[in-house]
Amino acid sequence: MDGNRGPVRRRAVRAALAAAVLGALAAGAATAWLRLSTAELRAGVAETPERPVALVLGAGLNDAGRPMPFLARRLDLAAELYHAGKVEAVLVSGDNGREEYNETDAMADYLAAVGVPRKKIASDYAGFSTWESCARAERVFGVEAATVVTQEFHLPRAVALCRAAGIDTRGVADPSWGDFPGDSAYGYARELPAGLKAAADAAFRPDPTFPGPRETTVDEALSAPR
Repeated sequence: MDGNRGPVRRRAVRAALAAAVLGALAAGAATAWLRLSTAELRAGVAETPERPVALVLGAGLNDAGRPMPFLARRLDLAAELYHAGKVEAVLVSGDNGREEYNETDAMADYLAAVGVPRKKIASDYAGFSTWESCARAERVFGVEAATVVTQEFHLPRAVALCRAAGIDTRGVADPSWGDFPGDSAYGYARELPAGLKAAADAAFRPDPTFPGPRETTVDEALSAPR
């Protein structure tokens, strides 16, 4: 019996290595698809065309309940888009899945502090993932065209998923690398496995955790005077 263990182990190792190689190839292919398919849809604030809504994706709060640096940079970009006349309203999409953690209100507070009027801000409290934020923006809030705002490493996935959700999407990114090289490197590495899930979400378009009912807060923000 012991004599059979060596070949069995070698076959198991070879199978594991083959699975790892295939997984890496699939992740690389998904990442390449995300970047190539959105290359013409990503630009800076000055170059991006006007869209009705800026969609800001959540990125976490600190212990004091304030936006973490990545999220603050996203919100600054959204405010810049608004003040430049590139968007008419901002939809902040974050996690309020626990009573003690309200990412969305913290995002709205930050935008108000940098000059975006409260009446021009709409809030999605169930943006639990990139796909759910995009899907809910279209299905629940009725967003048809938007500029999605996030970090550079995340932007191809965000643009692709929002387009898969049915939104005419452009993207504006915070480069982040110069100020946060370690966190940015982690972000780029994380995009490899995340790209596989994004490909599945784009293909199958699953329902978000909370798929409705229809909300009119984006419509109200768009119709409110500046």
